[in-house]
Amino acid sequence: MITIENLTKQYGTTLAVDDVSFTASPGRVTGFLGPNGAGKSTTLRIMVGLTRPDAGSATISVRRYVDLPNPGLEVGVLLDASAQHAGRTGREILTLAQQFMGLPRARVEEMLEIVSLTPTEASRRVGEYSLGIRQRLGIATALIGDPEVLILDEPANGLDPAGIRWMRDLLRGYADRGGTVLLSSHLLHEIEVIADDIVMIGLGRIVSMGTKADLLHEAGTVVGAVDLLALELALTQRGLTATTSSDGSTLHTDAAAALVGQVTFDAGIPLTELRAASSAGLEDTFLQLTAGTQREGAPA
Repeated sequence: MITIENLTKQYGTTLAVDDVSFTASPGRVTGFLGPNGAGKSTTLRIMVGLTRPDAGSATISVRRYVDLPNPGLEVGVLLDASAQHAGRTGREILTLAQQFMGLPRARVEEMLEIVSLTPTEASRRVGEYSLGIRQRLGIATALIGDPEVLILDEPANGLDPAGIRWMRDLLRGYADRGGTVLLSSHLLHEIEVIADDIVMIGLGRIVSMGTKADLLHEAGTVVGAVDLLALELALTQRGLTATTSSDGSTLHTDAAAALVGQVTFDAGIPLTELRAASSAGLEDTFLQLTAGTQREGAPA
């Protein structure tokens, strides 16, 4: 289990991480999402001892990463696949990890097979690898110690569709066997497919967290009518807030679809559309919940 409590980190006048608390539980994949500059990378770096927090704590199975006697046997980490030594071969990278952790030599070949690196690829220098192959090597390095916890930042970056599917199945199987997976990614569809729980961060603070189902439910209801003004008035009169979509064709409200349907039925307003906003997927939910923290200024 990963436990983050009141984590805070400031760089000069910039509060990169502001009183962040959440947990990632065994047997589950936790998606960690946020716009650029939201504080995700700083939080992950604090978790694995690369950055010291100003306040709060980050523990893995009740201990700090820096206090683990042999961290690779308990926590698999992939923060930057491009940070591997460009002059060494893939097999050498894994062999160093195997020796450092005191693992059997056979573990290297096992990992090469698991991540589908061929003997030819394993014998090439990392500097000659594509980003996708570096990602596979990084995942192999994270998994070589058979840890109970995985912390991965953008592991699908550079993978082709088949590679993304492979990674998804690998991580899902890992969690189903009782492992803890914390996964940060900009590929929202992949998070939507694989994650059990989602934590969203913006401007250094948690903006939403919970199970995927609960989080998508929080997105509310999308409703449309020929007379959109009458629809908005009917909702407002019942104390429900509604915002107009960017194309002006529908309204979004936090109320449940059943309640919206009853309000419009009572008002005698024919509807052209009524659906849970969750059907729009994680991307729309993400943009709604982080609208105030987007660099692009996405409309609320």
